[in-house]
Amino acid sequence: MCLAIPARLVELRPHDQAVVDLGGIRKEISIALVADVQVGDYVIVHVGHAIGTIDPEEAERTLALFAEMVRLNEEATP
Repeated sequence: MCLAIPARLVELRPHDQAVVDLGGIRKEISIALVADVQVGDYVIVHVGHAIGTIDPEEAERTLALFAEMVRLNEEATP
């Protein structure tokens, strides 16, 4: 199973590269597969590549669900 995650684009770089932020973690990714992205946009990231864009509200809901899964897992782990 593969997982793609939403991340906020924080910096555009040359050669179809960009930096995204996911909960304070910044990672350089390729934006070659998406057109016309701008700083502040949310993109779906899979294996170091933006594969699409996502509405900011949907991105926030998805990230909140991921955070809730982490919290529940931590509570369940002795």
